[in-house]
Amino acid sequence: MKPLKITIIGGGSSYTPELVDGIIRRIDTLPVTELCLVDIEDGQHKLDVITALTRRMLEKAGLKVSVSATLDRRKGIKDARFIMSQFRVGGLRARARDERIPLKYRVIGQETTGPGGFAKALRTIPVILDICRDIEALAPNAWLINFTNPAGMVTEAVLKHTRVKAMGLCNVPINMHYSIARMLGVTPQEATLSFAGLNHMVWAHSVSVAGVDKTPEVLRLLGDGASLNMNNIAEEPWDKAFLKALGVVPCPYHRYLYLKESMLAEELEAADKQGTRAEQVMKTEKELFALYADEHLDHKPPQLEKRGGAYYSEVSLDLVDAIWNDKKTVNVVNVRNNGAIANLPDDAVVEISALVDASGAHPVNFGAMPTHLNGLLQQVKAYETLGVEAAVEGNYDKALMALSLNPLVPDMTIGQKVLDDILAANEAYLPQFSPGATV
Repeated sequence: MKPLKITIIGGGSSYTPELVDGIIRRIDTLPVTELCLVDIEDGQHKLDVITALTRRMLEKAGLKVSVSATLDRRKGIKDARFIMSQFRVGGLRARARDERIPLKYRVIGQETTGPGGFAKALRTIPVILDICRDIEALAPNAWLINFTNPAGMVTEAVLKHTRVKAMGLCNVPINMHYSIARMLGVTPQEATLSFAGLNHMVWAHSVSVAGVDKTPEVLRLLGDGASLNMNNIAEEPWDKAFLKALGVVPCPYHRYLYLKESMLAEELEAADKQGTRAEQVMKTEKELFALYADEHLDHKPPQLEKRGGAYYSEVSLDLVDAIWNDKKTVNVVNVRNNGAIANLPDDAVVEISALVDASGAHPVNFGAMPTHLNGLLQQVKAYETLGVEAAVEGNYDKALMALSLNPLVPDMTIGQKVLDDILAANEAYLPQFSPGATV
């Protein structure tokens, strides 16, 4: 049997038991021989807890998978076949700042969209590029499966600035697929969806069952209040007339773009009464790790679903399985456009249905994005492109222009204040923006 080492960067994450559970369920087709959990010194306690739980889960399943944990990233990367990234630079405290800073100026404060996602990208991109330099040196044939948000921007940075084989992943499309199947009263396997767009801004352009187009029915059901959402997003209702005019199924994150005022009002109220999403997650994490530390726990606890990572292991390990076993299955991934969406450059990273085999992901040709979707697509992609450049170069002007293009920033006076606050609050994580910094 070929050795199959999977390394998880951010192994001390509360999401890791979800991945371990997925490995156990797929061991016949994905015969993992070694699982290495990598984290940083500040995450040592969580890494210890997760490592012990991982070993108990594998032992209960009767699997002889070697489990190691290390703070030495290079040791973890060496000889890995797949490297999964799920880390958060600055932890949940940094996320809470990302959410609070925009809200101070009555701008949506969400961790992956708008200024909050921009702050996260600035912190994350230099780190992922450092990781990729280690991958190039120690595991040049490995696949990097990036779950670190903002997944589209982080993956674009990797593909534009390194030689690493990489794909980005998100659990939004699979959540949409399963929710829509439930709406229609069919199994997920019976429903076929076509996705194209950007990460956290992807549309399902068609829904079919047994070759019959069900898209209008889904839009009608959604307009009547059917649920299509994520745990971390307020379920503001969609307007029926708007959905009919749109003609495609929006993802839950589109609420931030199409329903700005109501989403902002919800965030402001939640931040005042319950705390921002990050502040709420901190409490959930504390509860989860108390469970994880129980030496009698040997399975993924149901409380993990509150964390917001539904189907995380399914989408990530299905992708690993497709590559490892050359399955030629359709997965929704963040990958180089390569002409799939005619309106965008080849090197832009898009989120799209793709055929995945041993050589990687091959986007399904979509054609031109319709005018009523293309305007938003172009604006957000321009923001992402400049945002990646700003993060790599430590370029203030590009950072300012990136925020000026973000649809959630209403005014450049506000945008500049938000940017300056982001840079000040994250100074320890953004050496590329320091005076005299060399890139």
